[in-house]
Amino acid sequence: MDLFQKARESELIQIAREGIESGIYPYFKPLQDTEGTEVIMDGRRILMIGSNNYLGLTMHPKVREAAIDAIHRYGTSCTGSRFLNGTLALHHELEHKLAQFVGKEAALVFSTGMQVNLGTISAIVQRGDVVVIDKEDHASIVDGCRLSYGQMKRFPHNDVEALERVLKSIPHDKGVLVVVDGVFSMGGDIAPLPQLVEVCKTYGARLMVDDAHACGVLGRNGRGTADHFGMTEHVDLIMSTFSKSFASLGGFVAGDDDVIFYIKHHARALIYSASMPPSNVAAVMAALDVMLEEPERVERVNAIGERVRRELKSMGYDVGPSQTPIVPVIIGDRDRTVFAWNMFYQAGLYTNCVLSPGVPPGMDLLRTSYMATHTDEQIDRVLEVFYTVGKELELI
Repeated sequence: MDLFQKARESELIQIAREGIESGIYPYFKPLQDTEGTEVIMDGRRILMIGSNNYLGLTMHPKVREAAIDAIHRYGTSCTGSRFLNGTLALHHELEHKLAQFVGKEAALVFSTGMQVNLGTISAIVQRGDVVVIDKEDHASIVDGCRLSYGQMKRFPHNDVEALERVLKSIPHDKGVLVVVDGVFSMGGDIAPLPQLVEVCKTYGARLMVDDAHACGVLGRNGRGTADHFGMTEHVDLIMSTFSKSFASLGGFVAGDDDVIFYIKHHARALIYSASMPPSNVAAVMAALDVMLEEPERVERVNAIGERVRRELKSMGYDVGPSQTPIVPVIIGDRDRTVFAWNMFYQAGLYTNCVLSPGVPPGMDLLRTSYMATHTDEQIDRVLEVFYTVGKELELI
């Protein structure tokens, strides 16, 4: 059998090609220009409600200037891994600031958020250990578990009683790591952290929280899920990405100094990858400064999320369990979801079309997400289009 036969015969790929030919294909669409809340796609100005730029900092003058200044000083790349020649004093400065920001002893910066979870979980979870994850955790967590030599177990989404049953079944001589998203990227709901902490303490499990979509959204100045619940000292590891609220690229993990030092010397995703370019590091530090100086951005993005959830619900949309500026519009049928995505796009709104297996079967949805920099007039337009198109398609 030809190894590449699957590429030619895959039903999913054929459907994708048909979608491209018909002009109804929601993925890999190029942005020709962007101003943050509005973008140019297919030569048209589109209102962006599919970005993870929650605080709107990618266009902030201070963030842009910091990135440019770093290129002038350090060049465009470190051309090496953190382990060898790729560590700048700038990396150490950022790690110190991040540790202070999330309330931990130490932090470690990786080149992408994906690599944080791949490297951290596979470094910590070894043969004979067990890692337990929520069924709706991000793919990077799942892949980190697969790369480890430990056993992976899963529990139903946000079901603390089910987690307790899993932990109770694990022998006492096993090391256990529980990993959850702080804010779940598709549903926009928040992990029940106080209850998770209690169960983990009862069974001696360590707890890691992925705050990719919580940093900048929850907690004081956007410090994340643990700060939101006042549980920082009870969470063992906090990770986040820089590609969302921090307006850059990369990620970090924070925790006790000895644990971070261990990860630094065992995480293959760190040791064998080139380090974050100086421009990206500088952008994160500038974004962090803005988050501390302008807490109203966190308040604003949550107020927008609350308004959109409330008004979409009143129209008759199913927005699931959302509690954040991530507001899903659950449609449930794949073909209907793709068709709805195209109708909203033609009406001038960009949403994310998320189909199974990206979400559970029957939960196909349009993922919308909002920025602190969206104006009231732009949100008025979003809601107007959702009402008009929703009526036309009989979604409401």
